[in-house]
Amino acid sequence: MKDSITLNALQAGLQGWLYPGLTALLSVVITYVAFKGVLAVIQRLTRRKTVPRLFLDASAPALGAVLALLVLNGVLEAASPDLPLLAFFQHAATLLLIIAITWALVRCTSAIGEVIVSLNPVLEGQWKRARKVETQTRFLVRVLNILIVIVGIGAALVTFEPVRHLGSGLLASAGIGGIILGFAAKPVLSNLLAGMQIALTQPFRIDDVLHVQGEWCWVEEVTATYVVLRVWDLRRLVVPLQWFIENPFQNWSRNDTELTGPVFIHVDYSMPIEPLRTEFNRLLQQAPQWNGNTATVQVTDAGDTNIEVRLLMSAKDSSGLWDLRCAVREGMITFIQNRFPEHLPRVRARLVEKPDQ
Repeated sequence: MKDSITLNALQAGLQGWLYPGLTALLSVVITYVAFKGVLAVIQRLTRRKTVPRLFLDASAPALGAVLALLVLNGVLEAASPDLPLLAFFQHAATLLLIIAITWALVRCTSAIGEVIVSLNPVLEGQWKRARKVETQTRFLVRVLNILIVIVGIGAALVTFEPVRHLGSGLLASAGIGGIILGFAAKPVLSNLLAGMQIALTQPFRIDDVLHVQGEWCWVEEVTATYVVLRVWDLRRLVVPLQWFIENPFQNWSRNDTELTGPVFIHVDYSMPIEPLRTEFNRLLQQAPQWNGNTATVQVTDAGDTNIEVRLLMSAKDSSGLWDLRCAVREGMITFIQNRFPEHLPRVRARLVEKPDQ
């Protein structure tokens, strides 16, 4: 008897949902197809690199989902309140709509960031401004996306009745909870605040050359909490933002990419300096990395057995300077070996004969 009653109720429920379900399904499909059609027409009539097109391409999937779910929620709201499980489906549709809106907002903010970066390309003579805008934009977009996701999660949780009833109790203990949460989230919050300070003060930018913890690297990515550095041998160094606030580091391209670097040669005291200076200038004239600004030869130290000669040169960037220093070092060593081998560093000793006993 109970089985027949349950079966009858199930059949009645399915029959009751037949027309509303088909209506909801057709409404969602028609809305999404119409959106894709309008989107295709717009994409065909607009150029790919324009600002509205960039914004539309980035946010189109999320916007299509939002429109379809809005129609679904409208159909479910207009359905008969006597339908079984109507509240469950309405709740599920509302949750999906909140998730879709959150997704759409995240995509829209990311698209805004990409548009801003595309409007400020790296042009000759304006690379500093372009990299500054890119660093600030990408960081602020990531922070805004984090806030949007947090708000979206909160809005989704509020739709559940138990969570909503717990609101008053949570407000009563908000003071203690806030203190506990503050201590627990201190590393995250400190990195977020450090990121804000870095984005505003610009101690480094995307593609800047840094010397961090003995590593020669480039700034590859700046997130809301850490920085990804690409080391010269293609390793990746991940450093929290707070570290850059608390520790000193070298920025080799803060205002200009030009750098000056030395090569040290140790030779005997009898080595004449002028031939070294002539050969050094000749090597620089042949080197494509030399920018023509700095070329200095100086004796910087005199030890017990030999002297130290510093060859100072400059290049347009750190990579060129490294290659230039290696080439000059190799050329000078070859020059001394071929022309002045007798003046290579040597150890002198005095032989003292002991008197016969």
